[in-house]
Order: sequence, then structure tokens, then C-alpha cells
Amino acid sequence: MRLLVPGSSGLTPLVELDDALLYAAYAPARSPWLRCNMVTSLDGSATGGDGRSGSINDPADHVVFEVLRASADAIVVGAGTVRAESYPPLSVAASLLALRRGHDLDDALPLVVVSNRGAVPPTVAGHSDGSVLLAVPERSDGLDAARASLGDEHVIVCGADEVDLRILVEQLHDRGLTRLLTEGGPGLLGSFLAAGLVDELCFTVAPRVVGGDHPRPVGVAGVPIELELALLVEQDGTLMGRWLTRR
Repeated sequence: MRLLVPGSSGLTPLVELDDALLYAAYAPARSPWLRCNMVTSLDGSATGGDGRSGSINDPADHVVFEVLRASADAIVVGAGTVRAESYPPLSVAASLLALRRGHDLDDALPLVVVSNRGAVPPTVAGHSDGSVLLAVPERSDGLDAARASLGDEHVIVCGADEVDLRILVEQLHDRGLTRLLTEGGPGLLGSFLAAGLVDELCFTVAPRVVGGDHPRPVGVAGVPIELELALLVEQDGTLMGRWLTRR
């Protein structure tokens, strides 16, 4: 993997990036920090023909994907995406644990599922050890069942009729989870952008065309924002970059 645009990383252009250099290049600018990581085809599709983002991922994207997770305190994902992509409780790649520990981050990587209905996705149901948190509104039909499945302390109530993302972020910060990474889906990312909560967008541009009618990486709730390119890396034709939001 080679560095095309170093931005403020302090690295040399065209240098080959190993795990340690890539981890440093993607380090959050400060804490607290909230960023997304999304993949898109060259023609702007967030999924492949099967309706899953995994079908347009490739090995290069997976490397950055794991580095971004290893740099985060928690991963925030919409319940629909958890179901569609069959998310399990998460862990950090073993090869990146030493780097993570060197930056005073815990080994644990909680998955924060955002659900307006309060329905716990099947792949994470029953995990009451803190590996899964559920963000729900106060009036969600599934609130009691969610508490029974995950434990009271692992269900975060934020908002009345729908999840208030500002309150969610505040409550995660109160738990010491200040470096947040959202992996979407597009609807949740759009809502984060509309709320003015996103510091950075990490996008992978896969070298393929999907065609057809598929969702874009940012949902309809997203608002226009100006971005500044902070980093660009490439491997086998796949482009991966960091764009900072201009506040």
C-alpha cells in the first residue's frame, strides 16, 4: 500500500505503508473525534448487486477497515446494517492489538447498534457482557425486550420517539468512548452529517462499476458540507482517503 497524498501525516509521498505507518497515518486528529468509514464503487454505489457492501470490498479496503477499527473506542452502526451485513460482536485484529495498546486503548471494541424500534438484531442478541450496546428512543416498542437481552446498563436511551444522535454521542463520551467510528449504513451516516457531528469521512473507492439502482454511501438525510482532503493511499487500483469536514 503506497501513500499518494500525505496531508499532515508527516510521511513521505509514495512511501510503502506497513501496519504501524498506516495506523499513524490514520490517527484521529484529537479526542473526542467521530468519523465514518464507507466504501463506494466508482459509479457511486454503496453496495454490490447483492445489496451488501461486503461484495464491493477488497483486500486493500479490508486493511484500512481493520486499522480504523483498531483506532476507535467504539463502532456505531445502524440496526439495519447490522442485520444486512450479519455483524457479530466485534474484536480488534490480533495483528493490531499491540499498536492499539500503545495508544492506551482497551482491547475491547464495543458495537453500538442504533435502533429506533429497539429491536436487537439476531446476530448480537443475548450478548450482555458489554460487547454490544443498543441506542434506542424512550418510546421504542422494543425497549423492555432489549434490556432483557443485553442488560439494562447496555441499553442507552436517547431521545423520545427516535434516537437523538447528539445525546447518544454525549452518553458515549460519558462512558469514556470518545473516539467513535460509524460504518453506516447510509441512513445513519446521513443523520450524523445532518446533526453536524462528523469530523472526518474515510471513503474507499473500489475500482469497479456496479450499475443498476443501489443506495449511495450517504443517505437522504445528509446535508451539503465542504471537505478537505487529508490523506490518500492506493493499492491495486483501490483508493482510500481521509476527508476532514470544514466546521
